[in-house]
Amino acid sequence: MTSFLAHYGVVAVLVLMFVDAVFPAASELVMVYAGALASGALTHRFDVLGWHATGFGAYLAVVVAGVLGYQLGANLGWWIGIRGGHPFLERRGRLFHLTPAKLERAEAWFQRFDAWAVLVGRITPVARSFVSIPAGVFESPFGRYNALTLLGNGAWCLVLAAVGWALGANWDTFHKDFRYVEVLVVLGIVAAAAYWLVRRRRAAATIPAHGDPPR
Repeated sequence: MTSFLAHYGVVAVLVLMFVDAVFPAASELVMVYAGALASGALTHRFDVLGWHATGFGAYLAVVVAGVLGYQLGANLGWWIGIRGGHPFLERRGRLFHLTPAKLERAEAWFQRFDAWAVLVGRITPVARSFVSIPAGVFESPFGRYNALTLLGNGAWCLVLAAVGWALGANWDTFHKDFRYVEVLVVLGIVAAAAYWLVRRRRAAATIPAHGDPPR
């Protein structure tokens, strides 16, 4: 991902953010690294359609490309959801990493936050990639959906690109340290899955067999 960004600059930001609106594509690292490139503190220079730019103009180009790419991807996701509905996701949902369990959680998310579900989802890491298609499936009004997506998307891109800009030459240190965070997250997920499995087995063991007399 970082190599793609270093070679193709603003086009890579647009493409990766477009994908991230429907599939998880590490938008956090995309925008942070692009911001670091735009600062001019790294070896690579940020490519803006053939122009190797640094400075505030390059930062703005990163933000605009990120917002535009994500917004287009989010609109495509909404269209897929509104056109296909539940039957489409039942057949093809796994292609978008939307299993029945994830779709059920998404529905609970929309019921919990109502009109603000889109905005809350857009500023929530990882979950933000699983908002677009369910928003269409659950018939979120397109105008409101677009406005809330733009609000959350804009804030996300502005802040993360600014973080990258501030990191500048310290990107490599941040990237190496971030790997430890990734390891901790994976360990946490494994531990949670193991805990859930143990509890499920214990619960199953306490259920009396079908023919057992009542106690």
